[in-house]
Amino acid sequence: MFTLSLKSETQIIRQDDNFILQCPLSTSPKKPPETCTFTFPQPLPGLQIALTHLKSGTKNLAQLQQLVIAKDGVEGVKEFKIYLQQLIDTGWICHSILGLATAIPLVVEDYPFTYQEIDRQQDNFTLSRFAFLHQLDGKMVLESPCSKSKIILQDWRGAALISKLSQPQTYTTLSAEIPGITTEVSQQFLSLLLATGFAKSEIKIESEKPPLMYWEFHDLLFHSRSRIGRHDKPSGGTMRFHGKTEPLPTVKPPMSKQMVELFKPNLEHLATIDIPLTKALELRQSIREYNTQPITAQQLGKLLYCCARVKRIETIDMEEFGEIELNYRPYPSGGALYELEIYPVVNRCQGLSSGAYQYLPLEHQLCSISGYNPDVEKLIKDASQSSGEQDTPQILLVITARFGRLFWKYQSLAYALILKHVGALYQTFYLVATAMNLAPCALGTGNSDLFAKISGLDYYEESSVGEFMLGNK
Repeated sequence: MFTLSLKSETQIIRQDDNFILQCPLSTSPKKPPETCTFTFPQPLPGLQIALTHLKSGTKNLAQLQQLVIAKDGVEGVKEFKIYLQQLIDTGWICHSILGLATAIPLVVEDYPFTYQEIDRQQDNFTLSRFAFLHQLDGKMVLESPCSKSKIILQDWRGAALISKLSQPQTYTTLSAEIPGITTEVSQQFLSLLLATGFAKSEIKIESEKPPLMYWEFHDLLFHSRSRIGRHDKPSGGTMRFHGKTEPLPTVKPPMSKQMVELFKPNLEHLATIDIPLTKALELRQSIREYNTQPITAQQLGKLLYCCARVKRIETIDMEEFGEIELNYRPYPSGGALYELEIYPVVNRCQGLSSGAYQYLPLEHQLCSISGYNPDVEKLIKDASQSSGEQDTPQILLVITARFGRLFWKYQSLAYALILKHVGALYQTFYLVATAMNLAPCALGTGNSDLFAKISGLDYYEESSVGEFMLGNK
């Protein structure tokens, strides 16, 4: 039977004749934590004792019930069990196998914990394919996007049990060859994993059906961790690195001294001759075949100016964090931070030498970072293969993210936000290219390591997150 305890950060506050549980919901820096509360109006003496023991976390359900009976009688136990179930359902209660593992709720409502007793020695169980074990703050932690809890493993035997569950195990085979793990302990451990969604019976593993069977591990993990509801990390604009590091510059400096001036269109004139937005939306499509006459440097300049230039920069004063510099471009970006960078990789372009360039959105210039070489050729060839090999792109616009620019402010959702920005930029490219009668095509994948080699960028500091082919229609 599991030992029960309140979450470690829970406080018990006595107010008049009431007991109030209080637990912080957020640890965002520079902000007072939000709290969740649970009130016991005028609790009986036995219930008060049980709550005190839940705080220390040394008793199981049977022991807690005995304490309540001794003070409040059978009726008191009924009230205690109702309250306890409410606490479990709303994510206040941790379940432990002392010295081995503790399951901690990650949510403050709708916490599913259904105890399943294992009594058949021949039943096989396997770890969920979505479960992952990692080190966090000096502890081994088991997590899964299918679970609303995390399990802290308190010594190496817990990790050994998890390792064995990569293959089907009964509770008797699970306990074999691990010192100190009896069949009773392995039963409890399996029950804990089943109740929290980390393990399944072999029958359920083999008969996995839609919709879960469609998900790959990394996709479901990314989805669950970049949305609120299945993790206990702060989420949003927490400014988590304020006071630790300086934010990255609003506009990235040039990477070389070799500059190319780009054509700047007259926006007032374009407003009178451009096709209507509705028509551009209706005509928009991916085009992967090109005219023998390549795109021109003037056309590239016009597209980049209309899609990605810095229109203005402004500084705002945030009371908690000081001055923050923002900028504005034609496509939207969370917090007006604009972490995306554009690198035109030129195969064929009238008026522009082949090679890789950095686009400078403030100056509206290109900065040469690499000539045409085998790596650039391979990057362009990879783009062609990714698009179905109908033709070779005349220009490949590689989109990177300066991760720190966005990560400095946002937490949990930051990488998901980057991909949303890539989608917004893709659509902006599509619409402007359509209005210009060019051939646009967004790609679903690309080789970030190869582009890092071409550009000299640090993979973890700034890496490609999108690619867009362009050519003369």
